[in-house]
Amino acid sequence: MSIQPNTHTISSGDIPVDTPDNSIGRSAPFLIKFLEDYVCIPCGVSPKVKRIFYLSSVWIITFICYASFHLSRKPTSVVKGTLRPKCVQPNIPVNTSNGTNDSIICFPGWAPFDGDDGNTLLGSLDYSFLFSYAIAMFFSGHIGDRVPLRYFLTVGMIGSGLMACLFGAGYFFNIHVIEYYLAVQIVGGMFQSTGWPGVVAVMNHWFGRGYRGFLLGIWNVHTSVGNILGSVIPGIWADTDWGWSFISAGLIIIVCGVLVFLTLVSNPDQVDLPPPTHNKPPEDPENDLTPLIKPATSTQAIGFFNAFLIPGVLEYSFSLFFGKLVSYTFLFWLPLYIQNTQIGGKTYNGMVSADLSTVYDVGGIIGGITGGLLSDIFNSRSIVCVTMYYLAIPCLFAYLKLGYISLPFNMGLMCLCGILVNGPYGLITTAVTADLGTHPSLRDNTNAKATVTAIIDGTGSIGAALGPLLAGWVSGYGWNYVFYIQMGSCSLAAILLSRLVIKDIIEFATYLYKKLLIF
Repeated sequence: MSIQPNTHTISSGDIPVDTPDNSIGRSAPFLIKFLEDYVCIPCGVSPKVKRIFYLSSVWIITFICYASFHLSRKPTSVVKGTLRPKCVQPNIPVNTSNGTNDSIICFPGWAPFDGDDGNTLLGSLDYSFLFSYAIAMFFSGHIGDRVPLRYFLTVGMIGSGLMACLFGAGYFFNIHVIEYYLAVQIVGGMFQSTGWPGVVAVMNHWFGRGYRGFLLGIWNVHTSVGNILGSVIPGIWADTDWGWSFISAGLIIIVCGVLVFLTLVSNPDQVDLPPPTHNKPPEDPENDLTPLIKPATSTQAIGFFNAFLIPGVLEYSFSLFFGKLVSYTFLFWLPLYIQNTQIGGKTYNGMVSADLSTVYDVGGIIGGITGGLLSDIFNSRSIVCVTMYYLAIPCLFAYLKLGYISLPFNMGLMCLCGILVNGPYGLITTAVTADLGTHPSLRDNTNAKATVTAIIDGTGSIGAALGPLLAGWVSGYGWNYVFYIQMGSCSLAAILLSRLVIKDIIEFATYLYKKLLIF
């Protein structure tokens, strides 16, 4: 008996004529079609159960997708200590009688990073990648609202993997030309820019506003998970065959890209499910923001100018500029800082330093979930962000001045820094971006999400590029200056949200006043 596929009939009148693949009426990915048509997973169930099935699958697939993006960009920070010449005392206490120790082991480094300008050249790897990423981000958001998101992400992931493999090939082919590594980083940054606008747009196609801070806070753990795996896996070869650090990460994201291509359902319409309701019609016509923003149909992508007019976009964009400056300085330079700092009278090699740096990302996991939950409870993203940024300032100072005392003390402070720095960073790039991408002024326009995401994260990514660049310049004068820049950046990130904080406080006070009048 032959097996006939289930058919889903949609009238031609329900399908817009000129819509991208991530809009109404397009087919699901191959593996999803196979499961529904031939294996019958899921079929014969209620629409509610079917929706839960696909919500869960989209949540998991996008989680894996963006974790692999971060995993593939981490090896550069892991091998910094190997590319630079160094002398270390592996886990041997300092001789306090004469301040010297005969058990010092020296490593030659890798040209062209083994000269006096080695830190500057390593910094150039970071900012060439990050500036390319930031500039390409604005174009990626524009493109992401107009092309099939599944293809968009797949191309970005496979391209990122190939660039990581090419960087690692420099070790095996004995390449010592800085221009080669810079070119690979620039192209890699372009491919990487597809990730965030793509996954946020997919999540907004599936998830409404309810408990968005908490749900996206948990989902945003993918960033820290990717950073942790990107430290641990490439760290295996950090002190020996560092080329494998990049190739292993590149192969992982390529495999994940194939998974996305086969399984990611970018829009509920592809499996005959209704989209979530993001907004309600404005109750007060005087507060209707439609005149500020040119109306768009639900299938028409929004332009950059209209996206900039959405209230809060500019404040959060520039706040994220400074927030990502701090976060990416840690991302690209923390392993090297640990490797060159005595902690409890000991120093650690590249592999151990990479493993220890994951404690910061563990803190980022806690901070992202906590920040999202608190923002839902207090119904204010801005107040939570500002509070965490201000608390991060004394925490960074304590880590700089007291982190040397002992390894447990260092790890505790590192974790706390991760909570307070990555908490607001994660909140802005997830719940805040999702809120603004479905702002009431947009009504039911579903094709604004990637553009809004690109504006906010693209602006933040310029700061992400500037942070490692500054770290490369000033670390030669002392790590104190690196941390002072980070403390100042946290202050500015908080100050830029002052208007929104005042607005939220006034709204909350008005709400309490009205409640008191009722009683």
